[in-house]
Amino acid sequence: MKKVFIDGSEGTTGLRIFERFEGRTDIEILKISSELRKDPDEIRKYINASDITFLCLPDVAAREAVAMVENENTVIIDTSTAHRTEAGWAYGYPELSKEHRDAIKNGKRIAVPGCYATGFITIIYPLIAGNILPKDYPVSAFAMSGYSGAGKKTIAVYEAEERDVELDAPREYALTQQHKHLKEMQKITGLEKAPLFSPVICDYYSGMLLTTPFYTDMLNGKPTPEQVHEFLAKYYEGEKFVKVMPFGKEADYNGFLAANACSGWDGIEIYVTGNEDRVLVSTRFDNLGKGASGAAVQCLNILLGCEEDKGLVL
Repeated sequence: MKKVFIDGSEGTTGLRIFERFEGRTDIEILKISSELRKDPDEIRKYINASDITFLCLPDVAAREAVAMVENENTVIIDTSTAHRTEAGWAYGYPELSKEHRDAIKNGKRIAVPGCYATGFITIIYPLIAGNILPKDYPVSAFAMSGYSGAGKKTIAVYEAEERDVELDAPREYALTQQHKHLKEMQKITGLEKAPLFSPVICDYYSGMLLTTPFYTDMLNGKPTPEQVHEFLAKYYEGEKFVKVMPFGKEADYNGFLAANACSGWDGIEIYVTGNEDRVLVSTRFDNLGKGASGAAVQCLNILLGCEEDKGLVL
């Protein structure tokens, strides 16, 4: 039985990770008392007593927690932005390649991808790896997310009885093109330039939809939407968590894709639409699932050598 500590267990991601451990007999949760959950000495003790520690913390606190590790056998799974592009850290997206999965399986430091980055990299990584998308393509993406991804304070604002009327409508943000996920979106995919990215926060709890548009004559070989779909379906063939939806599936939803449709699910859907001139590739998932806690637990399962979907919803 592996000992697991969740540093930041009272935050949104930490709570969701804890929920996914209910009923599991292969792990023991080390529980820190609420009054000591911010005490550095107590945190240090629990981290080093664990086999695996999840960090569900702001970036600065995550770096401080890593510096507390003295037990060479303790594995860190970090859900913050702090280490996603750092040398020596495995990037926690096993479906991207055998190398990614092996790095997680054998790693001591694992960084869980960001939610928006997950949706983006799911599309861009294989298209570059398959020489369909040139690395110098001026990639753009837009995305809609539920408000849960913004943390406790924003959740409280959205769920307050009296709130600003502007919260009733979708709100675009990161207008300076400095979103914190851009660094990993570029580095992990190998793009020469950071993508143009426009995220939108919406008035629903969880779920995410990210779309990347492409001109087909700027892609290698000018592929049709059907050919892009066929390539992605083959690339992710056999993966439990990544589902390339049947071509034309959006017709079942009258041509609409609702961003909250995957709330509570731990996988990710891919849709390919468009025409011979312009193709859209979209990903739909739960920002708290494959975009956060679900991905973190999947990494744990890989480390433990059990079924990757153990304790998860697929």
